Amino acid sequence: MKSANQAGKAFQELVEVMDRLRSDCPWDKKQTLQSLQKYTIEEMYELVDAINENNLQDIKEELGDILFHTIFYAKIGSETNDFTITDVIADVQEKLIRRHPHVFGEQQDISVEQVKRNWEAIKLKEGKQSILQGVPKALPAMTKAFRVQEKAGQAGFDWENKKDVWAKLEEELDEFKEAEQTEVHQDIEEEFGDVLFSMVNYARHANIDPEACLEKANQKFITRFQFIEDHISTESKPMNEYSIEELEKLWQLAKTSKNCNNLFL
Repeated sequence: MKSANQAGKAFQELVEVMDRLRSDCPWDKKQTLQSLQKYTIEEMYELVDAINENNLQDIKEELGDILFHTIFYAKIGSETNDFTITDVIADVQEKLIRRHPHVFGEQQDISVEQVKRNWEAIKLKEGKQSILQGVPKALPAMTKAFRVQEKAGQAGFDWENKKDVWAKLEEELDEFKEAEQTEVHQDIEEEFGDVLFSMVNYARHANIDPEACLEKANQKFITRFQFIEDHISTESKPMNEYSIEELEKLWQLAKTSKNCNNLFL
């Protein structure tokens, strides 16, 4: 393992690489805080993919890309005299110490849940107007629902158990069915959103990551659908000429295929 001194030296060298790129590369010189956003988001999703695939080599690579983006943003900030990479590091260090009084203050034997509650309470003392203020607006809707519910729960605004959450989910399903009968699209959309929100809430109480579960379902569908495509490719007619009964038989065959199921079931 590399020492802290080696890590510091490597970090400084990466900062110097950024300085050189910003000075000499036409593409890097052109970038702004705004133009980098889409690339940063892409890098974050690539990291998530690597983590989901448990590809440690790719995880290491994507972490490096994200670190470089952090340095890139700080470089742009330094050019306008707003902040430097040193400011970024100092601020996060101070914040972490301030929000972990049980570690850096008087040592306390507290639970994970108490740590979360203390974290939110400290954020409010820092000037946040709402516990929910820290949830990014740009988060995907399902992840945002989970975080909103989690933060509200830490403040005590939560159901006591899964049974109560399930009852609420059934209530929302009934309201969705009623909206379906009215055929008022706006009402159907609203009730469908409530059902999804309640499903996420149940997942949270069941200690399930809804985003990860949906992605597994996506990948399972993709794998089985591609199995059907491969099967059909050996035949003389395209998929849209198969009957739904024929496609269902192929789907059932895909479900029993080892190649389709060994990763997901």
